[in-house]
Amino acid sequence: MAVGSGACIFGCLGPVVSADERAFFRDADPFGFIIFARNVETPAQLARLTADLRDAVGRDAPVLVDQEGGRVQRLRSPHWREYLPPLDAVALAGPQAERMMYLRSRLIAAELRAVGIDANCAPVADVPHAATHAFLRNRCYAGDADTVARLGRAVAEGHLAGGVLPVVKHMPGHGRATADTHHDLPTVAEDAATLHATDFAPFRALADLPMAMTAHIVFSAFDDQPATCSARMIDLIRQDIGFQGLLMTDDLNMQALSGTLGERAARAMAAGCDIALHCKGDLAEMQAVAEAAGRMGPETMARAQAALAQRRTPDTVDIAALEAEHSGLLGAGA
Repeated sequence: MAVGSGACIFGCLGPVVSADERAFFRDADPFGFIIFARNVETPAQLARLTADLRDAVGRDAPVLVDQEGGRVQRLRSPHWREYLPPLDAVALAGPQAERMMYLRSRLIAAELRAVGIDANCAPVADVPHAATHAFLRNRCYAGDADTVARLGRAVAEGHLAGGVLPVVKHMPGHGRATADTHHDLPTVAEDAATLHATDFAPFRALADLPMAMTAHIVFSAFDDQPATCSARMIDLIRQDIGFQGLLMTDDLNMQALSGTLGERAARAMAAGCDIALHCKGDLAEMQAVAEAAGRMGPETMARAQAALAQRRTPDTVDIAALEAEHSGLLGAGA
């Protein structure tokens, strides 16, 4: 299986791939790409864009998106379904929440595959707490680790059935953060035993998934560096949580991290992350990240190949029937 040698995932600046971007992607050979709202106009345009991104590297590179449903949803109406925030949808579905989340994810997967997107940054396996920052809270699924793990599994299975790779986030757990990592670096002061029993537990239950994303959070019980750049936390993810899949950073542009983009990428790779994720589409920044992240080593290449090997042809389903069932489980809130 052909896998890009560059240890990066990049975005592009607009709805088409520019000549400069195409030349850069050809040389940098990133593992994959990520789509944002700035790249999206219509289904036909988006399908052309994803095809052009793959053509730039000459292979079937994975194309990712954040399509959680609710506030974090890059593909929106009128061309794509609108979804409730996950926490609200789960509350409406009640005892049928697991089935509802599977159906929702299977419908999202069908929409993504139709435009050439084959990886989604979901499930969100973070456990919310009383002080969880509003930027994350209603993106979560439930208030206890066991339910989060069960619903996270349903989300992952819905995506896989639809031919879309799930990317579980944010390892080892973002739920206790009281600041928005887009702007600030949160510190979680909870003790190690509590974290293992609660925040880390859903990720342990989902450790077999093919890809995961880190959290830009300091866990002071373990280290004074954000998890993305902490060798101690990456070792915890690998050994204690047991995740052996492909581990990417959260977006390196987020201001929870300090230093230049190149310095951020270098620290994350030195800590043990497999892939540097840069989402902004700024060409000069991408060049710096590509240089700092370097090429995949043998272990990362093996993880990348194993992740891509889980892409499969979607199962045959009646989408209209699934949509009707999904709406029915949400009742009046659909």
